[in-house]
Amino acid sequence: MKVSDDFAKLLAVYEDALLDDVIPWWMEHGIDWEMGGVTETIAEDGQVHSYDKPIWSLGRALFVWSKLYNDIGRRHEWLDVAERIFEFVLPIGRKSDWVWPSKVHRDGSVMDPSSAIYADGFAMMGLTEYAKATGDEEAIAGAVATYETVRERMKTPGVHLAVPEEVADVAKTHGISMIFASVFHALGILLDDAEILKAGHDHAAMILDEYLKPEERILHEYTALDGSLLERPPGQEIIAGHAIESMWFLMEIFEDRHEKWRIRQCVEAVRWHLEACWDQEYGGMLLFLDAEDGKLKQREGQMKIMWPHTEALVALLLGYELTGEKWCLEWYDRVHEWTWAHFPVAEYGEWHRVIARDGTFPWGVTGAGEIPRKEPFHLPRALIMCVKILERLAAT
Repeated sequence: MKVSDDFAKLLAVYEDALLDDVIPWWMEHGIDWEMGGVTETIAEDGQVHSYDKPIWSLGRALFVWSKLYNDIGRRHEWLDVAERIFEFVLPIGRKSDWVWPSKVHRDGSVMDPSSAIYADGFAMMGLTEYAKATGDEEAIAGAVATYETVRERMKTPGVHLAVPEEVADVAKTHGISMIFASVFHALGILLDDAEILKAGHDHAAMILDEYLKPEERILHEYTALDGSLLERPPGQEIIAGHAIESMWFLMEIFEDRHEKWRIRQCVEAVRWHLEACWDQEYGGMLLFLDAEDGKLKQREGQMKIMWPHTEALVALLLGYELTGEKWCLEWYDRVHEWTWAHFPVAEYGEWHRVIARDGTFPWGVTGAGEIPRKEPFHLPRALIMCVKILERLAAT
């Protein structure tokens, strides 16, 4: 029996992981109950190694705890966490005139100034979901002000648009359109604002019209400013997990807009990148690929990263729900079995962020790298998304 044969049983698996393991782990170890916000420099056993706080993580965590409250259950303890994070981040945005710094100290003072506008995107994401939960006028105002500063900064090419310095004046990156298609769309829906909705749709369409090359079965991470191929590095770099994550973002947008043909494009692109990044020797997904002569090639020496696997689970379930394509469930079963066999850490309740290519974890509680790190985002968000999709599938 395949795991996807029983959606109700599968739903219970995701609910248990979310509510009994992952969220309790973060509530105990990741929330800075004393000073506010969250931290991410945490070991497998929950020991905090640093209270420095990237805006990425703060915005993402605000989104996650607000979404828990909005979509999973109106629990006071979840809204309390969201409120604490909001009260910590709002002064940061206000003091920076809504051009968000990259990282702050434990007390919220700026540690690293603004760099790429990814930070602004995640701040917007969190503020919008929190405003959806509470109707807070300051959250709405902060999200709109960030939208305005981001739109202005997008007019000028540069490293602030997450492009390597050596090509900053001639290139653009898919990741920026990916994030802002989603966050603009969410804010536009919240405010019923046609201009903001159009800005989100423009980025969504750009991804499929300029970054996605169907003749090559590739979504390029970087292109020239006009959408043509970037002949020099990093034009050959493909991030499979980004491509797959991006596609489920776009599925949601195009479902709202009733653009079924666009959804089919997205679902097919998920298939291309899964086929290209799947490790035929050990199983699991490799993150980085290279485009050589219009074909995808796997890089050597990679470890396995948790977040692309969780994004693939969402993309495959959503793709199946929206199109009924049977191959989505066939791939889902494969990704689910490998992911759940290698990433969850039963002893502690959270998941490994990085494992070796063969699926082993040859490190101690600090994990791979010099500094331990956890992410209050990809895993809980994926579990929330899968719960909601499986609720709908189980009800049909």
